[in-house]
Amino acid sequence: MIQGTASSVGKSLVATALCRIFAQDGYSVAPFKAQNMALNAFVTPDGGEIGRAQAVQAAAARVAPTVDMNPILLKPEGHARSQVVVLGKPIGSLGAVDYQAQKLELRRVVLGSLERLRARHDIVVIEGAGSPVEMNLKERDLVNMFVAESIGAPVVLVGDIDRGGVFASLVGTLELLEPHERDLVAGLLVNKFRGDVSRFESGIAFLEQRTKKPVLGVVPYVHALSIADEDSVSLDDRRGRRRARTDELEIAVVLLPRISNHDDFQPLEHEPGVVVRFVESPRELEGADLVVLPGTKSTLVDLAWLRSEGFGTTLLGRARRGEPLLGVCGGCQILGGTIADPDGVESDVRVADGLGLLPLSTRFGREKRTAQVEARSVLPCFLTGDAGGSLSGYQIHMGRVERAAGGPVFVIERRNGQADEELDGAASADGMVVGTMLHGLFENDSIRAALLGALRRRRGIATSPVAHATTLDDHDRLASVVRSSVDLKRIRQVMRLDG
Repeated sequence: MIQGTASSVGKSLVATALCRIFAQDGYSVAPFKAQNMALNAFVTPDGGEIGRAQAVQAAAARVAPTVDMNPILLKPEGHARSQVVVLGKPIGSLGAVDYQAQKLELRRVVLGSLERLRARHDIVVIEGAGSPVEMNLKERDLVNMFVAESIGAPVVLVGDIDRGGVFASLVGTLELLEPHERDLVAGLLVNKFRGDVSRFESGIAFLEQRTKKPVLGVVPYVHALSIADEDSVSLDDRRGRRRARTDELEIAVVLLPRISNHDDFQPLEHEPGVVVRFVESPRELEGADLVVLPGTKSTLVDLAWLRSEGFGTTLLGRARRGEPLLGVCGGCQILGGTIADPDGVESDVRVADGLGLLPLSTRFGREKRTAQVEARSVLPCFLTGDAGGSLSGYQIHMGRVERAAGGPVFVIERRNGQADEELDGAASADGMVVGTMLHGLFENDSIRAALLGALRRRRGIATSPVAHATTLDDHDRLASVVRSSVDLKRIRQVMRLDG
């Protein structure tokens, strides 16, 4: 089990690396995280919803993702409430107090999923959440030492040296653990080290002497990974990025307060000559080659925020000038007409008018649509090029979207492996405002090529070849870094793999 001294110390990437390392070594591997709180979600082949991090780890392990890998997903809705997804399906919206009361019952769900994975695989790489010593939460722990103790899993404790305070965080975490919990900690891992690791020898000596635990490795900071982020904490690093140069494309993604699946745009961030900026004010949209309204957990609430911040006027002006504007999922709904939520599924707002730039209307219902899809582009526009190409993606949304006029952008041909003929998306009459309900579009090389080619032609910039998706290669790159900087022999020993 990989636990950390805090959130965002690198637990997910360490777990991802170990999934790939053990898969490379010939084992059947599965990732597991009992509870994930994130708005970056993914859909399993059977239509269940899990955290994006466990889908990434499953890919690293070279296995298909399942709901057992992340049995509980919390999707924050604001005001200390979250949509609670259990075994891939939403069971309702709960406040923090009500959810705490459910935790003891949910422990059976967690252990059931973990046992099914252990029965099917040689190794399960378990990821914790936050810190194991959140003292106000320990009594009803669901995701850290409760899991490790339930099955006697050895724990590797990860600290982040890049953020500073790694000695205090590692030593302090161990001090706050109960003695029987401390006994499960097999060793420490120092993550995100910049510079010459040999300069940290005195640090290793201090930690080992003070904690009586071995330092199992010092992992260097790994730059420019194209592996999807777990949650919105990573958006902090995306604020305030530089503007594009004259020979580069600039894509501005509006940083909605309840943004979801911001990892949709990560493949674009790794394209040469492309700058992707997440912006919080309308003036930052000026000069962007493309403006994107992303997905949101609360469409009507974020629509009200857009208008209050002045984005509505700016986006309408952009559309009048014929400048490219793209809406994805909730962003697509915002670009349409009426948005109705009569049952209060997403918020207390019951109805509002969207920006009116697409011939669409949305009505929220209680049933959530989650599906992996295979589709075909049918409408030529800046997103699809000449159309006719095949692509894959996934759906995660509550609203049902109806088209009032015009043709769809995509035709969904298969949902969760079954034949289908669902229509998706819409475009304005001039083709410069486009909306779709599909996530994961930019993981398709053909869609990235069409979009970037159209934007470059519009600007008169020489078209560059699109880089092929590098996620799988980055799994290998990450695994190589961790393999060379961690004492895997010792880890195998504590896992009883040395035979």
